[in-house]
Amino acid sequence: MLSSAAAGLALALAFTAPAEAAGTGYVFVSNERSNNILVFDPARDFELISEIPTSSRPRDMKLNADHTLLYVACGQDDVIDVIDIATLSVVDYIPTGRSPEMFVLNADESLIYVSNEENSTAQIIDVETKVIVHEIPTGAEPEGVLLTDDEQTLYVTSEIADMVHVIDTVSGTVVDNVIVGTRPRRFEIAADGAELWVSDELSGSVTIIDRETNMVIDQLEFLPPGFRAVDVTPVGILLSEDGSTMYVTLGRANHIAYVNVATREIEGYTLVGARAWSLALSADGTQLYVTNGLSDDMSIIDLDTRTNIRSIQTGRVPHSIVVDYDPA
Repeated sequence: MLSSAAAGLALALAFTAPAEAAGTGYVFVSNERSNNILVFDPARDFELISEIPTSSRPRDMKLNADHTLLYVACGQDDVIDVIDIATLSVVDYIPTGRSPEMFVLNADESLIYVSNEENSTAQIIDVETKVIVHEIPTGAEPEGVLLTDDEQTLYVTSEIADMVHVIDTVSGTVVDNVIVGTRPRRFEIAADGAELWVSDELSGSVTIIDRETNMVIDQLEFLPPGFRAVDVTPVGILLSEDGSTMYVTLGRANHIAYVNVATREIEGYTLVGARAWSLALSADGTQLYVTNGLSDDMSIIDLDTRTNIRSIQTGRVPHSIVVDYDPA
């Protein structure tokens, strides 16, 4: 009788079709309760290409700049796994604090900035040496992590403190705190760089912050048809390729919302699976992929018509999606 780890490895070997190069077009989905990443090929009608065993509770994922490596935060084992895209296998790991949730790499990939949910810290870690450069205390249950283009400022949400921490990355200190809605989760910066948009899960809202003053300038509320306000729990947030639209997942309300960035008008909703969570654009930008944490599937939305055209079964409790587009 194979152990669960051995069985997972055997299944991965059975499915794996090694990538010839970066820019495979593959879609990677992390599954918190299955402890794996599923790899789908849109060019082959979303055929399952590989099932990669990971450390326990894989969550947020990021590709490096040339798309040769995929990093994945694994919350139960307190590590970030490193996956080789050519072999679709874990080749290394980086130790973190307790229960890493989300993270980001800097431009030269020398540093990782990670939120640790269970010990209320954000860490800046040297990728090569795995040494902690800075460990910054935060409010309880930090999640969202966003690094500015100049790499001078790190934004981190605290779900329990209902605030956004503004962190100076050089000194590793919190320089400001911005009170937002209840249980803030994730971020996106508007195309002009002036506004920080924050999803507030238990307020059913998105808070907009002026980045120059760190002041709240607006709060948008959502209510798709047929749902109560208490069901609206925004989590995922993503800017469209042209910068005109913000896509927001509404959690237990099982919808995606479309917000006009310029006018802040909510333009409409699309029904997806149960507990809409994370989002990613397809490689060609024509579709939106959405993980649904309770129905264990990924919805595919056609962005021209804003309709849900397909559902792809995933593992248990899918968390994040990454698309291996051509980095060139």
